[in-house]
Amino acid sequence: MKNTGKTNVMRVLDSLGIEYTAHFYEEDAGLSGVEVARLLGEDIDQVFKTLVTQGKSGQYYVFVIPVKEELDLKKAAKASGEKAIVMIKQKELLPLTGYIHGGCSPIGMKKPFPSFIDETAELFDTVCVSAGKVGAQVELKPQDLIRAASLTEADLVTDGA
Repeated sequence: MKNTGKTNVMRVLDSLGIEYTAHFYEEDAGLSGVEVARLLGEDIDQVFKTLVTQGKSGQYYVFVIPVKEELDLKKAAKASGEKAIVMIKQKELLPLTGYIHGGCSPIGMKKPFPSFIDETAELFDTVCVSAGKVGAQVELKPQDLIRAASLTEADLVTDGA
């Protein structure tokens, strides 16, 4: 059974007066972002995943990239002004962001981190990101996502994936 209740992400968007469409699917933490996009019948290029990293300085950073792409750690480091960036361990995600793996959203994290979105987001009328829990996505205009999550646009993905 699909859970169609409001998530914290949806409440944040509501409070900002941002229009979005909620999409729900059968919860399965084993699904990849690509599989979720297919399940919901969404254009795979318009579905974005949220990755949390840590810079050499100790600062955490959030990167939002298309689900089928890989984060280029050198480009991520350049965008954030760090010497190097590493992915955080999965067990660190919940205490740090308030979200679990597979349900991490750039919107409504426990505390704000410098956050970036791949520049390809602007190519679409709408993009989808996690609604803050496994089984829920929100679809909204890229400009609204950028505003809601204080994102900075950058070239973030590996070339020729």
